[in-house]
Amino acid sequence: METQQIKETIEMISEENLDIRTITMGISLLDCVTGDLQTTADKVYAKIMAKAANLVPVADAISDEYGIPIVNKRISVTPVSLLAGADQNLDFRPIAQAMDRAAK
Repeated sequence: METQQIKETIEMISEENLDIRTITMGISLLDCVTGDLQTTADKVYAKIMAKAANLVPVADAISDEYGIPIVNKRISVTPVSLLAGADQNLDFRPIAQAMDRAAK
């Protein structure tokens, strides 16, 4: 980087409140599908916890390293309806509850 570019970047951060609005981690849940809804929900919880456990600390470290705030950290998962396949009668609450627990 040239000196002028560095100055412009510092100016954007300090005077114009430059930030990164959002980073998103994508997680495929397709490998969590089992024949039992509760087991699937348990696998969904375990996978989200394993994959996203360090999302916030890593984002904060990147933010600190580059000096640019990262405002929101989020995950995106496979649509839950795809986990059920063609079964229209499933109650998705166990999966929703597992995802809610993982988010906290």
